[in-house]
Amino acid sequence: MKLRLDLLEHLTAEDIRKAAEKSVHRFKPELNFSKAGAGSLSSASIEERAKEVEHSMELTRKLEKRARRSGKVSSRKH
Repeated sequence: MKLRLDLLEHLTAEDIRKAAEKSVHRFKPELNFSKAGAGSLSSASIEERAKEVEHSMELTRKLEKRARRSGKVSSRKH
């Protein structure tokens, strides 16, 4: 999967919030490497990874639609 930097300007705080909510259940707030306030992110299952890929593709389609609606042509090369 390639990072689409050309679509970042169409990303909203709401998009970021939704993505964070989907992964917050994996966060473990306990101490990690004896640092106060640090935690860790547990591994994702195969099903969770598949959902992440699906969400990423859905978000990319949504951002491409926003870009077309705003009239901005993507600088992405095919």
